[in-house]
Amino acid sequence: MKLSRREFLQGTGALVVSFSLPLDVLGQAPAPNPRYEELDAWLAIGGDGRVTAYCGKVELGTGVQTAFGQLVADELDVPFERVTVIMGDTDLCPDQGPTVGSLSMFRGGPQVRQAAAEARHTLLAMAAARMGAPAEGLSVKGGVISAADGKSATYAELIGNRKFSQKLQRKVQPKSADKLGVVGKSIPRVELPGKVFGSHYYVQNLRIPGMLHGRVVRPPAPGAMMASVDESSVKGLPGNVRVLQKGGFVGVVADREEQAIRAARELKVTWKPGPALTSMKALPAAVRAVPADDRSIVSIGNIDTAFAAAQASLAAEYFVPYQMHASIGPSCVVADVGADGGTVWSPTQSSFLTRNSVAAMLGMAPDKLRVIWTEGAGCYGQNGADDCTADAALMSQLAGKPVRLQWMRHDEHGNEPKGVAMVMAVKGGLDDKGNIVAWDYHVWSPPHSSRPSGDGGGNTLAGAQLDKPVRIVPVGADRNAKCTYVFPNNRTTLHQSRGSAALRASALRGLGSPQNTFANESFMDELAAQAKADPIAFRIRHLKDDRAIAVLEEVAKLAKWDARPSPRGGGGAAGMLSGRGVGYCQYDNYSTYAAVVVRVSIDRASGKVRVPYAAVAHDCGLIVNPDGVKNQVEGNIVQAISRAMLEEVQFDFAGVTSLDWAGYPILRFSDVPSEIAISLINRPDKPMVGAGEGATSPVAAAIANAIFDATGKRLRSVPFNPERVKAALA
Repeated sequence: MKLSRREFLQGTGALVVSFSLPLDVLGQAPAPNPRYEELDAWLAIGGDGRVTAYCGKVELGTGVQTAFGQLVADELDVPFERVTVIMGDTDLCPDQGPTVGSLSMFRGGPQVRQAAAEARHTLLAMAAARMGAPAEGLSVKGGVISAADGKSATYAELIGNRKFSQKLQRKVQPKSADKLGVVGKSIPRVELPGKVFGSHYYVQNLRIPGMLHGRVVRPPAPGAMMASVDESSVKGLPGNVRVLQKGGFVGVVADREEQAIRAARELKVTWKPGPALTSMKALPAAVRAVPADDRSIVSIGNIDTAFAAAQASLAAEYFVPYQMHASIGPSCVVADVGADGGTVWSPTQSSFLTRNSVAAMLGMAPDKLRVIWTEGAGCYGQNGADDCTADAALMSQLAGKPVRLQWMRHDEHGNEPKGVAMVMAVKGGLDDKGNIVAWDYHVWSPPHSSRPSGDGGGNTLAGAQLDKPVRIVPVGADRNAKCTYVFPNNRTTLHQSRGSAALRASALRGLGSPQNTFANESFMDELAAQAKADPIAFRIRHLKDDRAIAVLEEVAKLAKWDARPSPRGGGGAAGMLSGRGVGYCQYDNYSTYAAVVVRVSIDRASGKVRVPYAAVAHDCGLIVNPDGVKNQVEGNIVQAISRAMLEEVQFDFAGVTSLDWAGYPILRFSDVPSEIAISLINRPDKPMVGAGEGATSPVAAAIANAIFDATGKRLRSVPFNPERVKAALA
């Protein structure tokens, strides 16, 4: 596991093909590296004909490891079973930026295809020279190039241990859609069997010789500072307990894990209190009160004139609280780091940025620290993995030995960066025909990324305790603030807060898209009700994009939509109410189109809402793996229902109080929809875009709209828990 890239490649005797994967997302683009423009870097063909691709992206349960393999197999004309994808190792893979934003296939896919296509083209030229036949007359099957006269050569025979020593030309066209054979098939995901049968290698399973077990002792509240440590309080405990302390960072290590847990509990630390937090009740006002930089996102027509002429107008404010990633397994990292360098095994989504940040924190050059991505509990957004990585690396350096650091449940719930709290205010005007003639949208939100940036060693909890600088990237708040409907007069304004209103926050699945879509799509429903129009027909009336219209028409057909205005009115059997609702968005205004219809049942007495049925029409362009996309859509729906119905971080003036599953409940199996119907719209002529986030965004609005359809009551804050629903019904 400590082989250098050179040693690894010498051992395989392989052709290596490189491709660059540009990212233009602010604050997430890797620095240009000329090596990534060379053909000799990322794709290796061994002497046995097997293909190994190296990828800076990582597998988080989205199926990209399988999808990248399909792209390579198709362009090289080799069986999928002979392709292996290595991911997220800073010594073996190029820096492609973090695995975020449903960008892996959108940004990386075309470049993977291009590199593999160029490799195939070059190999055909080599075979033509060997066989004395024109390249256009040769055929490729299973990694074997054949001529009409029966001569043949394998890829391995042609390239041996030699390199191309040439740059990517980007002149060879990848295969047209009608020539693809592996892409578009539901290839079983390569990592799933091990997960199902318990043999998958997670970072929690990693053990290395001489390893100690560690625990961090955190401040009791955000902003609290360490004043003193009484090491005598753990003297005599079993396990050769050692206290590790640097700056404001405090941790313990021991021979066994349970010994480290006991030591962390019994170590006496005196803390200086930090500033008091705002109250939960005052959070919406606090979000709006944080100093902000205002930015116009859309400015079309004359809003004031349009509202003055409107036949009817409506205004509403929506709120989404802090929510957690709540990874089922707490973060875990193994580190073997000395004074001059070392290796870290981490489930990070950003091997290179995390490496650079941790190296700076430890006072070493980035190339002295190797980060090997090793799968953990999984995450959509930034959970505790990066913080845990910094903790483990620092503790290993202080201890002078390898350290396995496993966070506890209260560490993960209490200290992971939270999904931000946001306030959205909308006003709309209708003409005498029920058309929207004025739309005025405002969103107040802090930035959605405080990921390790590689600058100065900050943006982790350990870095903060060592007084390293923090760099917040102002991204995410505007995601889907601009809706894709067409209005003659539209003003959309972002109030980009300069900090968080209460809790440390960073990226959660979809960033600002689920919150903005909740507001946009709820308000579209409110205006449809005002116009006494069917909600789907009302949306289609205000769209010009054929793909947007298509997903709405498809989901209506799939769900057997009952076309009528909302609310439905009337009751249900045995005190039960039922309703249906729709939500739609084009994720981030350029990516996946998703329309969702849900049906809800509501118990009048308890206020409990269930979602027994969901239907999704999904258009993510060219589909690489249909079954993989369906996996992602189902995951989107289940997690988004959980966020809409149950999830809200509880805190008091001292800090987070949602430190376990009782304090932060998530959706249980008994409340998962009985049916999730999915219709995938494949568009082979369109770019492939990500499926990891798009269907998340419309779900909360669809549920709110279904609740309105059932009850006539409008809920404008999530979660839609029984207490909030009962209050609305009362």
